[in-house]
This record gives sequence, C-alpha cells and structure tokens, in this order.
Amino acid sequence: MREFGVGIIGYGFIGKVHTYAHKVLRFFYDPPPCRTKLIGVCTSNWETAIAAREHGGFDFGTTSPADLFARDDIEIVHICTPNDSHASLIEAALDAGKAVYCDKPLCVTEAEAQRIGERASTAARRHQMTFNYRFVPATMRAKRLLEEGAVGRIYQFRAAYLHSGYIDPARPLSWRLDLKRSGGGALYDLGAHAVDMMRWLVGEFDRVSAKLPILITERPVKRGATERRPVEVDDIALLTVTARSGAVGTIEATRLATGANDSLRFEIHGSDGALTFDLEAPNWLHFYDCNAADQPLGGTRGFTRIECVQRYDPPAGWPGPKFTPGWLRFHVACLQGYLSALAAGTPPQPDLMEGARTQLVLTSAQRSAAEGCEVQVARPRGDRG
Repeated sequence: MREFGVGIIGYGFIGKVHTYAHKVLRFFYDPPPCRTKLIGVCTSNWETAIAAREHGGFDFGTTSPADLFARDDIEIVHICTPNDSHASLIEAALDAGKAVYCDKPLCVTEAEAQRIGERASTAARRHQMTFNYRFVPATMRAKRLLEEGAVGRIYQFRAAYLHSGYIDPARPLSWRLDLKRSGGGALYDLGAHAVDMMRWLVGEFDRVSAKLPILITERPVKRGATERRPVEVDDIALLTVTARSGAVGTIEATRLATGANDSLRFEIHGSDGALTFDLEAPNWLHFYDCNAADQPLGGTRGFTRIECVQRYDPPAGWPGPKFTPGWLRFHVACLQGYLSALAAGTPPQPDLMEGARTQLVLTSAQRSAAEGCEVQVARPRGDRG
C-alpha cells in the first residue's frame, strides 16, 4: 500500500485536528486509501516545535517551513497557520512539488486569490481545501438530492453560521481581530464555510451585496488589561447574493449569536421541494417533497426527517451507520477524500480553485460593504468552471 510522508505547518487548534485525522483514519476506513507517516511539524518557536513533535508523534520539529519543503520524504504539506501566511506557504509548497492540504480561508486578499487560482489551474492537481462540512452525511445527501432534481428549480436559499464566542466585550484582541493577519472577521472565519456550502449546493454566485458591521468597536489588548484598542474586523457579516442560475439568497455569519455554539444552517427552496439542515442536529436532513399527496387532510405532505446519521459510503465502516457523528468525524472524512484522490491519481475536491472561488465571494462582499452597493463577484484567473 502506498505511503505518503506528511508535514504540518502550524500546530494550534486546527493543526491538532489535522494531525488527529491522520492518526485515526485507519479506524474509520478499512482498508484506508493509503498509509501516511507524520514526519515533520513546523511552529513559530522552538519550544512549541519540540512540544508539537512529541504531542503529535512527528519525527522532527522545526521553526522553518523550508525544512519541510526540502525533505524528499515529505509529499503532503498541511497549512494550518493564521490566514495571512496561507498564500506564501501554498506557493512555496507548490514550487517545491508538494501536495497541499490547506485550511480555510484560502488567503487574505483578492490579488492572492487570483494568483493562487491561476496556479491551481495549471499546477499538478494534488491540492485540496479543508471545507469539512461538505463531508457531513446529511450535506452529502442534500447534494445528491439536488443533483437528482428533487427540489426542482431553486428559487431561493438562506444560510447562517452562528457562533457566540465574541459576545463578551472583555475578550481580548488576537490575530483573528487584526485585519492584516485575518483578512476579515466573521466573514472570513465563519462565512468562508457558509459561502462554500451554498456555492457547492446551489451553484456559483454572480452578484453580492453586503454589510459588515463592527458592534464591539474596541477590546482589551490582553486579558485583564485596561488598555483597549479598536477592533478592525466585522463581528457580523450579512450578504445578499444572486446565483448565476438566478436563485437569490442570504448568507449570515456572526460571532455574536448569543445562545449558539456551532450552528451552520441552511434552507433551500425550489419548485418541487425544499431542504433544511442544522449542524447542531447533524444526524438529520429535512426534505419536503411537493409531489407527495396533500389529500385527504394533508395526505403525506410535509418535511421528512432523513436519518443520515453516519451513513458514509464504503469503505467507511466503523463505528457503524447508526451512531451519531461528531465534528472531528467530518475532518476525517475530508482527509480521506483527499488521500483517496492522491492514491488514485485523480484530482481532489474541493481543490484550491474552489478555495479561490469562495475567497473571491468574500473579497467581493468586502468591496460591496465598503462601496455601499451591489457588486459583481470576481472570478479567478484560469477558472474554467
């Protein structure tokens, strides 16, 4: 069985998630598409590099990404760093001939997205974005129903990604609230997932109008400090979009949704039916079929709760289809899709071009908010989709 050497850049929260997915993949998929070996991990200082090497079980730790790119035994590079470093690391990895697995968002600026999109259209097709919510059984079922025409022509849709982690004004500043490092606030952090989900399900976007308010305008420089500085990025993102198909929709992303934990919701309404989903109830997809009889007394018309649970396609077999899935499971499925494509020599999906398409919706939304008008969504150079 083919074995791929792996290097991971960044070992904060998401770097640990990516590492975990490699370690448990063989439990969930038997046989796995290939084997992987965790060879190198790169962090910003020697203390964390040493700790990451031991914690993740890597062969070595380093503070220089170039040490990963130079290794012949490392074929796959994961990018799990703050947003502002993604573009340069992607390009350096591609220049070194590495396969790339990049967490969202793709990058920070429109120019970076255009440049990477052009590279993605010509580079060896061995790259993928970590849009893990495409790998929930319920969203995968929604995709198939839409492809089968179950809802007919899509008229409208709405999506919301709701978090409450920033409702406390005493929460201090961090790189996520720094415009240069993050690129955006709720729009980039959560909106990247919501935009990708609706692009995947409904189709590409043509126009966008956006508002990006900052409700908590300043925060402490660190926990307990009296010094406060301005917040540079949006707390809430409100987008109105028109798809190329003519369908219209709204997308919301917020870090101030009191009472929410991790709620990615969508509703899709068509001529023949509708679909609804909420990540906080991940076992179920709800489907409304207009072709069901509505007589007598309502007949069988109404939303059907489809028990998607953990019914992944083979070779997924553990722990079984009836057991409730968890958030980390979706990351494992995302990685399995990527490794399966690499092992088979086929283009992975969603690739960096998909990342560029989503990124350009985000930057177009920022331009709309700044200009106070609806704007055309930019398309990546080299995009043939």
